[in-house]
Amino acid sequence: MTGYYDYVLGLIPAALIGITALLNLVGLSLLIALPVGAAVAIGLMGHAMFVKGPVNAAAPSPSAGAGPTPPGTSE
Repeated sequence: MTGYYDYVLGLIPAALIGITALLNLVGLSLLIALPVGAAVAIGLMGHAMFVKGPVNAAAPSPSAGAGPTPPGTSE
């Protein structure tokens, strides 16, 4: 099953190489096209890390009635 992060890992080199090649074919010099492609790849990485960052599953919280009652308390 492919998830969001699998797509991001595939899009990083695709953006770097693809956008650089496309801009170079359109007529921009490689010195301009490469930083633009790199900026898009960095943007993808930044989005994956900070906007939609990986999180751990929340630990189940103990329910109110589970476990022994501490001494000195009444139910």
